Amino acid sequence: MSGHLPYPAPSATPGPARLGAGHPVLQRLVEDAIAGGPRLMVVHLDIDHFASVNENMSVAVGDLALDLLARRLEAWLHGRGHLWRHGSDEFVAAIPLPAGGPDASDLARDLQREAEQPLSVLPYTLFLTVKLGVSCCPEHGQDADTLLRHAEIAARQVGHSDERIQFYGGQSLQNVHNESVIARQIVDAVPNGELRLRFQPEISARDGRVIGMEALLRWQSPSLGMLVPERFMPTAERLGVIVQIGGWVLENAIEQVRQWRESGFDDLFVTVNVSTLQLQRPGFPDEVLALLMRAGVPPESLVLEINESALAANVTPVYEGLVALRREGVGLALDNFGTGDSSLSSLVRYPVDKLKIDRSFIRSSPAGEREAAIVRAIIAMGHQLNMKVVANGVETEAQLGYLRRSDCDMFQGYLFGEPMPADMASTTLRRRYLRPELFAASKQDQTLLLVDDEENVLRSLVRLFRRDGYRILAAGNVRDAFDLLATNEVQVILSDQRMSDMSGTEFLGRVKMLYPDTVRMVLSGYTDLATVTDAINRGAIYRFLTKPWNDDELREHIRQAFRTHRERQPLAGPP
Repeated sequence: MSGHLPYPAPSATPGPARLGAGHPVLQRLVEDAIAGGPRLMVVHLDIDHFASVNENMSVAVGDLALDLLARRLEAWLHGRGHLWRHGSDEFVAAIPLPAGGPDASDLARDLQREAEQPLSVLPYTLFLTVKLGVSCCPEHGQDADTLLRHAEIAARQVGHSDERIQFYGGQSLQNVHNESVIARQIVDAVPNGELRLRFQPEISARDGRVIGMEALLRWQSPSLGMLVPERFMPTAERLGVIVQIGGWVLENAIEQVRQWRESGFDDLFVTVNVSTLQLQRPGFPDEVLALLMRAGVPPESLVLEINESALAANVTPVYEGLVALRREGVGLALDNFGTGDSSLSSLVRYPVDKLKIDRSFIRSSPAGEREAAIVRAIIAMGHQLNMKVVANGVETEAQLGYLRRSDCDMFQGYLFGEPMPADMASTTLRRRYLRPELFAASKQDQTLLLVDDEENVLRSLVRLFRRDGYRILAAGNVRDAFDLLATNEVQVILSDQRMSDMSGTEFLGRVKMLYPDTVRMVLSGYTDLATVTDAINRGAIYRFLTKPWNDDELREHIRQAFRTHRERQPLAGPP
């Protein structure tokens, strides 16, 4: 490159590693940000297709264009940031972000706009386009080298969309802007009256009765609309206002309990999420009990829902506070169980009386073999520890059926209602029973499940067995079969072996684990002796039958299967 530039020449800074490791100005800005000073944004600016300028207009024009662009950007940054050359057609800028000033997204847009202003390099007018990668200190790195590398990675991820600015970690410019807006507005959410409570029913597994409500927080942001906690609570925690918000939720939830009790719903509990920071405050138990006493609400009407991470912290004030609250009658539920890092020893130590299974396990049940096994294990463990178990995120009848057959105690999810304002929740309480048809006792018929992905074969089997008076369920794929098993009492299963999504022996092996009382048989025109023998030896299948079949013989096999099921059942005791 020719010409003398007022910023370090390329030879002085041959690469981002050397610039990051040794440049005193950048290193000082990083140290200030880590020490609690202004956050720092590092920008990697790359000019698109600049090689074509050198090829088509000469290297001299390219050199002059870069010189003019550098001077323009330095003038724009004067007094608020620093600029360096990096490579042939790239620049690096470091800009501190003082509190109350423009946020990183606004500055990135302004820098892009400045860089893309037309450049007059006679006899040409150049219209350059640039892409910007941004990293911020301290969140994206805490040394100059890491920040430079992450900014360059972000620039390489821009792609060909209209949005030419990328923040490290995959955040779009709009997301970063939204995060900045949240940080500015959330601190005033409580005094400005912007917080809202929504209530979602908690249902008894016995009869579908509404026995509780979970209070769920929402924030009506002035500029971003209604937001769920996942969008703003991490920022609230970082800014130190999470305790204030948690106090507002607790006070208003208890007030709503008071109103419901005055309306006659005196056997209802309300669940409230509390953060680890709330639990770590020594005065938290006294605050909770004072709120209950002032509202005239018995402690048994409140359940505090804590995250597994609170137990993993193993902090003495948390333990002592939870013990004190439980002693007074306040319920304690462990949220998102199965996804955190708390140990079983801490689960035994803490006085938790409810486990809430994380929705990720419920979503994959009953077809997900591992998830279904985890759900059953959590329920069994909870009952062994004298805890009630709540399934969170129940959305389908198949999930409900599987959970009921696994002896889960309570359900919560969109199958019974979405989070709703208090007036709608009051209407739900007046109904008391939700989806009662799903809890009605069903007659114990002889139910046969047929599984085959060939539609003609499935229809033929249905016609064949209908004459014997069985209650027949038919599924053309394994997922539908699992849904039917979850919602119906099935005694005998007849499955094809060669199906597109799973073999019959593999399917029935999973069924054995989930529904061990079923009698399971394979009907197939394909015989793999080793697979069949292994499945029989493992007890996955009761019998292997071949296609084409003899109608009378097949009907007799099914009759024998139902007799086998009856013989396996324990004898009923005296009335």
